[in-house]
Amino acid sequence: MEPVFDVVGIGNALVDVLARVDDAFLVEHRLVKGSMCLLDAERAEALQRAMGPAVERSGGSAANTLAGLASLGGRGAFIGRVGDDRLGRVFADDVRATGVAFTTAPAADGAPTGRCLVAITPDAERTMSTLLGAAAELGPDDVDEAVVASAAVTYLEGYLFEQDLARQAFDRAASAAASAGRLVAFTLSDSWCVDRSREEFLSFVESSVDLLFANDHELRLLYGTDDVDEALGHAERHCRVVALTRGPAGSTVASGGRRSSVAAQAVEEVVDTTGAGDLYAAGFLFGFTRGADPATCGRLGAAAAAEVISHLGARPETSLAELVAPIAPT
Repeated sequence: MEPVFDVVGIGNALVDVLARVDDAFLVEHRLVKGSMCLLDAERAEALQRAMGPAVERSGGSAANTLAGLASLGGRGAFIGRVGDDRLGRVFADDVRATGVAFTTAPAADGAPTGRCLVAITPDAERTMSTLLGAAAELGPDDVDEAVVASAAVTYLEGYLFEQDLARQAFDRAASAAASAGRLVAFTLSDSWCVDRSREEFLSFVESSVDLLFANDHELRLLYGTDDVDEALGHAERHCRVVALTRGPAGSTVASGGRRSSVAAQAVEEVVDTTGAGDLYAAGFLFGFTRGADPATCGRLGAAAAAEVISHLGARPETSLAELVAPIAPT
């Protein structure tokens, strides 16, 4: 049966709170530049107050990827847990406004809708501090197996993988996708996540993942080696496709025993790297679900990532479909 959706994403349903800070702010608040850490409610409220004026936008890594996919003209759905509160309604309305299907019912009890505090330093690096809230309570009962079976690819977010309930949800989604003859994509998301739950990540990648997204540091951590080519070789033995991002150095796509090097797309000014990996995955998956070759998938990812790092925030601000028209598969 032809898929209804190109991609269904499962991940953290969060509202991003973005503010510009200096490096001294990171030192003062004991934040590691470029990393992601989890906060409890008390610390999240204190840090948000200290950040000062900020922009609020619906976010979450997999949700950003689906928004990018929709901007490219792809058909996407998202599964994530929000609270029955103002931010939950903002998130749901925002996701649907991008053209992405979102039918997960809000939780009537439990934690409030989560948020991600994004501190952006003058070098455009983003440091994220996250209160997962309701997002962390996503479990197997939230996975609509019919939606998973109707998507060509199920895309799973590593940021959420550390939560026990979410891991059960991922197992259920991966099983439903496999039973329907669909593919599973997984992003390692952050080296901090990989380092804390390396064995669990490794087991899931080797047992359930067809398409793997990672940067070079994350992949080296996953396989316990300083040699990125060795790590890539390990990943190739288990995954049909591995998309390895290298920041300004571009990306390497490994598929079918071959590796393709893809240059990063130049931008006039890097404003905010938030969402670069998310939008790379959006472009890549858009090409992949249309039968594009690996190098073209990588170029589509690079183009989408270049757009999002040229402005504040992790969602595209222009039509990605128009932007990639010269290289997009027909």
